[in-house]
Parts: sequence; C-alpha cells; structure tokens
Amino acid sequence: MSEYRKRIFRLGPARLSLCFLLCGCVNLQPEVPIADPQIPATWPVAVSSETPSATAERSPSSRSTPSEPVQPAVRAGWRDFFLDPRLLTVMTQALTSNRDARVALLNVERARALYSAARADTWPAPTLNAALTRSEPASSTGVYTASAGLTAFELDLFGRLHSLSQSALHSYLAQEAAQRSTELSLIAEVATAWLTLALDQELQHISRNTLENRQKALTLNEHRYRLGAVSELDLAEARTAIETARSDLARYTGQVMEDLNALTLLVGSPIDTSLLPHRFDAPDPIFQALSAGLPSEVLLHRPDVLQAEQKMRAANAEIGAARAAFFPSISLTTSIGYASAALSALFSGGSRAWTFIPQISLPVFQREKLWANLAVSQADRDIALAEYEKTIQTGFKEVANALAWKTSLDQQRTAQEALVTAATQAERLSRLRYEQGRDNYIVLLDAERTLYSAQQSLAQTRWSQYTNQITLYKVLGGNWPAPPRPDPDEIRQGRF
Repeated sequence: MSEYRKRIFRLGPARLSLCFLLCGCVNLQPEVPIADPQIPATWPVAVSSETPSATAERSPSSRSTPSEPVQPAVRAGWRDFFLDPRLLTVMTQALTSNRDARVALLNVERARALYSAARADTWPAPTLNAALTRSEPASSTGVYTASAGLTAFELDLFGRLHSLSQSALHSYLAQEAAQRSTELSLIAEVATAWLTLALDQELQHISRNTLENRQKALTLNEHRYRLGAVSELDLAEARTAIETARSDLARYTGQVMEDLNALTLLVGSPIDTSLLPHRFDAPDPIFQALSAGLPSEVLLHRPDVLQAEQKMRAANAEIGAARAAFFPSISLTTSIGYASAALSALFSGGSRAWTFIPQISLPVFQREKLWANLAVSQADRDIALAEYEKTIQTGFKEVANALAWKTSLDQQRTAQEALVTAATQAERLSRLRYEQGRDNYIVLLDAERTLYSAQQSLAQTRWSQYTNQITLYKVLGGNWPAPPRPDPDEIRQGRF
C-alpha cells in the first residue's frame, strides 16, 4: 500500500472532509518531477577548427541559471540566418500557404478553446429560466416561473476542477510548442528542397557541358578516323562517353522537375520563377555564421522539448484530479425569481420564490475504480517524463551529429575543390597531348571522366554542407523570435 493511501486511511474521511471544508480549495497535484536525461556533460566534438570546443559547456539535465548570460547558438532569427532574399520569400509564402502549418495553427486554437471550456467550469455560471409547469389531474392550471440562479455548480473544495483546468492549460501550451516545431521543420524542409533543386540544376549543367564537349570530341574523332589517325576502338569509346553523358543529362532533368514539384507542395501554392534558384548561384555564405559558444542549455528551448515538458506537466495535473475524485463532490442548485398560476400576476408582490438545493455525492462503492484511475494517471505521468527525457537525449544526439559533420564537411569541401582544380589541369594537359598525338584517346577520356566525377562530387559536397547548416540550425531549436503569447497567469485570469 502506497504512503499516500496509508495517509488517507489513517485520517479517515470525516476528519479529512472537515479539514478541507475549513481550508477551502486545496491542490492535490504532486510536485512536478525533475527530469534526469543522463546525457554527457560536454559536446563530444569541437564545433569547428575556427571555433573553440564546447567542452566547458554544461549538460541540459540541469536547469540552474548560469553565472554568465547564456548567448544563443544562433544570434538572429530565421529571417537573418538565411541570407538569400529569394529563399526568404519562399519561406514566408510556405508559412502562409502550407497545409501542415495551417493545421498546426488550428490545433492551437482548438487546444485554447478546450482550456477556456475547462477553466469556465471553475466559476459559477448564472442562468436565466422561464417555464410553464403543468400537471394533470392534480392541477388544471399551470404554474409560470421566471428565475435566475445556478444549476449544479460544483464546489471545487478538493481541486478537481482546478487540476483539470491546469491539465488543459499545459495541453494548450504543448500544442503551441508543437506549432512552433512544425514551423521550424517546415522552414528547414523548404530550405533543403530549395537547395536540392539548386544541386540538381548544377548537376544538370555539368552534364550538359560534358555532353557538348564530348560531342565535339566525337566529331573530331570521326574526322581523324576517316584519315586513319585513330582506331575504331577510340571512336567507340567516344560514342560510349557521349551516351553516358546524355543519360545523366536526362536523369538530372527529371530530378529537377521532381524537385520543383516537391518544393511547390511544401510551399502550398505556385512559386514565382524569379524566386527559384539557378544552380548554386547564391554567393557563399548563404547562412549567417553560428556563434562561437554553443551552451547545451539551448536544447531546453527546442520546441519539441518544450512540448514534451508541457505534456508531462499536463499528465502531472491529471494526478491531482484523480486524487480529488476520492473525496465527496458538493454541488449547488439555487434560484430566485417569481412563480404564479397566472401569467399576468407573475411579477406581483406576492409571487416571489426561491430554491436552494445542495447535493453531496460520496464515492462509497467506487474504491477499486478510483484507485485504478489514479494508477493510470500516475503511469501516464511517468510515461510523459520518460518521453521528455528521451526528447532531450535525442536533441543532444542530433546536435552532436550535426557538429561532427560540420567539421568533416568543411574539410571535404576544401579537398574536393582542390581535386577539381587538379582534375581540370590534368584534363587540359591530356587534351593537349592527345591533339599532338602523344597519347591515345583512352588517356584523354580517363582524364575527362575524372574531372566529370570530381565536379559532381564537389556539387554534392556543397549541398551536404548547406543542408548540414540547416540541420544544425533546426536541431538547436531555431531560436527566432517566437510570436508573443500570453503568460499562463494571464491566461488563467482570462486576459487573452
């Protein structure tokens, strides 16, 4: 038997009821449990070669206030983090037209309305009534009544309605955090889709240039073949290279159209062609640089972490409602007004009438059901706590992965750019040697293939570097200025 149950049986229902009647409404909610995600106290890798390691940063498992002001991981909102004006316009359009964002906003409005309904139950709701009562055969005339009063208003002596209202409040705040999470994901998805379109346009351009160069080489080889300067094998190799480039060009053309359709679906409405990228034509950098310090406390401000926390708090409030169900429920029905057998005399001096009907409900034979409901609410709270801790752990892993790839991709791009430069020089020299008759066409074709592959790899590395920056911004929580929302105390007082 739990300690809480032992205390209930020790006091007895009579003394408990008297205590609560004297003290007024009480709160039976337990203390909100402290999350312990047990994540490493430091980031496992350095941010980059230019920024200091975050080994001195603290774990988000602690909510204590740091001795110095915490600097945000990204110093500006998303309108400043993304630097290309075309991309910013597309993002703004997506936040307005995307159906998922619209549904997320409507879910917030729904949760807010549910909270308003739950809060209204904690206050008296006067009603106005007008009625004609007639019974046969006891009376051949009816009784007209007009009254104002309360109907079955529950006195919240044990905090059941208050706990349900608190649960609805935290559910509303969780839904609001979910909307921010949806908008953050949408911004990241739009940016990724926009850059994917730019990548496939870049690959399409590389394939088109390669195809044109190989067609010129085939024309030259056919002429030299007729003169007997090259073999039929060189001619076949040139034709093979052309068809390879033609196949790649057709494939990338299809991918460009698919990327455009995916971006249009994300935005939710047609996109002006002037807002679309043209290869990787945006100058570097296309993102604002991240700040040097990355305190791990920023994870606690991620929308999905805030959502999980509010869900846990809502489940904790449900425990208070389940505990309050063990005690008597007292409701009042009162009215004051007029009653008369004649409608013309309804508001005369002698027709005043009033009623006062208190009602008490004792859960005498529901002991097992009430304990089961309490056990369910406690299990729901523990599940929500575990999910909250897992959300923090997942956030830490995502940030650590993004930081690790940031350093790796910076190094890959530097190496890939050097490879393209070397491959370009090698292709130029091989072409000169081939034109002078010092090498056969196979050597030149091998150099062309190396350059073609290096150019494709460089484009893909640039795309990976860009999308890693987007991912890092997303997993750090975005940190753009959120739309103002009312304080929970203001919400409880109805000022919203």
